[in-house]
Amino acid sequence: MEKLTFYAVSAPEKLDRIGSYLAERLSRDVVRHRSGYVLIAMEALDQLLMACHSQSIKPFVESFLHMVAKLLESGEPKLQVLGTNSFVKFANIEEDTPSYHRRYDFFVSRFSAMCHSCHSDPEIRTEIRIAGIRGIQGVVRKTVNDELRATIWEPQHMDKIVPSLLFNMQKIEEVDSRIGPPSSPSATDKEENPAVLAENCFRELLGRATFGNMNNAVRPVFAHLDHHKLWDPNEFAVHCFKIIMYSIQAQYSHHVIQEILGHLDARKKDAPRVRAGIIQVLLEAVAIAAKGSIGPTVLEVFNTLLKHLRLSVEFEANDLQGGSVGSVNLNTSSKDNDEKIVQNAIIQTIGFFGSNLPDYQRSEIMMFIMGKVPVFGTSTHTLDISQLGDLGTRRIQIMLLRSLLMVTSGYKAKTIVTALPGSFLDPLLSASLMEDYELRQLVLEVMHNLMDRHDNRAKLRGIRIIPDVADLKIKREKICRQDTSFMKKNGQQLYRHIYLGCKEEDNVQKNYELLYTSLALITIELANEEVVIDLIRLAIALQDSAIINEDNLPMFHRCGIMALVAAYLNFVSQMIAVPAFCQHVSKVIEIRTMEAPYFLPEHIFRDKCMLPKSLEKHEKDLYFLTNKIAESLGGSGYSVERLSVPYVPQVTALFPSSKKPLKPRHKHKDEDRLSRRKSIVDTVSIQVDILSNNVPSDDVVSNTEEITFEALKKAIDTSGMEEQEKEKRRLVIEKFQKAPFEEIAAQCESKANLLHDRLAQILELTIRPPPSPSGTLTITSGHAQYQSVPVYEMKFPDLCVY
Repeated sequence: MEKLTFYAVSAPEKLDRIGSYLAERLSRDVVRHRSGYVLIAMEALDQLLMACHSQSIKPFVESFLHMVAKLLESGEPKLQVLGTNSFVKFANIEEDTPSYHRRYDFFVSRFSAMCHSCHSDPEIRTEIRIAGIRGIQGVVRKTVNDELRATIWEPQHMDKIVPSLLFNMQKIEEVDSRIGPPSSPSATDKEENPAVLAENCFRELLGRATFGNMNNAVRPVFAHLDHHKLWDPNEFAVHCFKIIMYSIQAQYSHHVIQEILGHLDARKKDAPRVRAGIIQVLLEAVAIAAKGSIGPTVLEVFNTLLKHLRLSVEFEANDLQGGSVGSVNLNTSSKDNDEKIVQNAIIQTIGFFGSNLPDYQRSEIMMFIMGKVPVFGTSTHTLDISQLGDLGTRRIQIMLLRSLLMVTSGYKAKTIVTALPGSFLDPLLSASLMEDYELRQLVLEVMHNLMDRHDNRAKLRGIRIIPDVADLKIKREKICRQDTSFMKKNGQQLYRHIYLGCKEEDNVQKNYELLYTSLALITIELANEEVVIDLIRLAIALQDSAIINEDNLPMFHRCGIMALVAAYLNFVSQMIAVPAFCQHVSKVIEIRTMEAPYFLPEHIFRDKCMLPKSLEKHEKDLYFLTNKIAESLGGSGYSVERLSVPYVPQVTALFPSSKKPLKPRHKHKDEDRLSRRKSIVDTVSIQVDILSNNVPSDDVVSNTEEITFEALKKAIDTSGMEEQEKEKRRLVIEKFQKAPFEEIAAQCESKANLLHDRLAQILELTIRPPPSPSGTLTITSGHAQYQSVPVYEMKFPDLCVY
């Protein structure tokens, strides 16, 4: 061997003939089963290959690979292992210049076949499989380093390599799952354990993948999992994708997520547990990718997940409608449970992905999900619910709001305007008056996530009379200017929805707890002196509504409202720390404890609480009195004039939309669903002018004017008129921005009364039309003037003026 090596190094041009001769001898010895001579020939080839690194080695390599192929084709396991070991040694040699004409297709096929060996002897089977894995590893190392020769990444090769590695990882994992939890492998185990070796090779392969060939390496994984039905249960699938996500370069993570979503679309009609398995794999992938690169297609991810959420609810609704008696019902219930697994997996994935996004992207996702929530009476949502029915629609509403709750969890905005912009607040508040108590609970919890910027909600959990609020160590900051302007703009809207939410007939204890928390969080995060007065007015109005009971609420709900008011006034009195106010609240609570414990949250929400027959006979000492509250707050410098004006929930628009709700509940809710938020400033004046020839000439307002030089001069010089008009407009806008709400409401009410009288006259003319179209109606709203029409041609019901 020494002489041969010296000769080959001294005369490298002879390597080609040496290789050809050895290859011929080896081929003959393999056919004649002379294993000893085969071993000698391969050892000679190995040593020559390691010793010679000149340019003339290339023809020798061809002879070497031809001999390795001969060994791999033989049926003897020892020769297959021998050929594999020689190929691995060759793969570790770094060549100075690559050989572009050399291909490894045969070796990929042969090594992949060895990975699936089914030899009857377990030891030999394991040895052959290990040799196959090492051979694949050698091919990968030999080819992937050269960017110009990327044939290994072609689909026909990846479709053999990846399933072979997964097959060995899967087989050993099945054995481990039967024996018990796997222990950490030692150095010898890594060499003798096919699963560990295959996993290392798989990681190495993925680590070398680039942008262009990432998909070719990942798609065979889906094919393998589908073929072997490994999505249910999906432990192995999760294990595989964890390896993929941790092995690839971070900037390619979103490619894997897109591939998972694409496969989910392809399998959308499969069994629920299969889809749930794919979604859980997606969750694990998202958990790893969200900390690094999430890619540019965030909305696409959420859109796909929400589409599958709707499909799952649709399948569930169809199963419920198609279920029949007998055994079919059992199958239907099991399918329903499976679909719930799918839905919970989707919600968990949405929540986890959303909670790991930066704030600016999370705001977009919140808007995106809220736009999908179907609200009865509106057509602003973008989700198709035509096939769902009532139960399906309710189910999709719950699922979407749960998703929104997960996304908003942990969201901390510097200002409340950032967390609750008008485009998000309006549909959210519309959803807060839906008919289902569970939906209203979810909406309130979403609002709490966005309002609670100092993590105080956990301290307020549960509705109760707090003896000393200072013990809670509430965190709060000074109210900023943006939060103050937010409350001026949206405060009445928040109060109205809390007021109506308290009066729902299907409220349970949790609803009252969440409504109490809403009031407390507004007090902590958004309340200045003006907001505190409004909140106290709201609480007193709730107390009055429970006493008067215009909505015919059950006694439990009336007592629940009273308990809510007591808990909140106890909280707010200690928060603003006005001694006289605290004293009045404490006295009322003390009297209630003695005489009417059902007015306190600790008693009314307890099982088997005794309820009163009526509330009209109770003494005034049991109620919080407006005059005493005003007296106590006035002494501390609060502006209490508005406390004397009872709170009435205001409708936010004077001209309701013509859309009708699908499922009306009560008057206030109908108005809210019908109306879209329009500023009251846009309807500054409503003028109705009736001009009729039948009216005596003395009462007719003449529009003609004598034409004189002064009149013409005044008409030409309009600058003064424009200034007056601008000043008048400015005063009107300033009035509506700064005047108390009650004053504006009273003025609008007087205009509404005037309008009512004029409309009565119109109605009279409509019944008895004049002979000629002389009466006209003009309506001016802001800067828009509607066309005058003959009165007798009008249909009074078409004039939908509120």
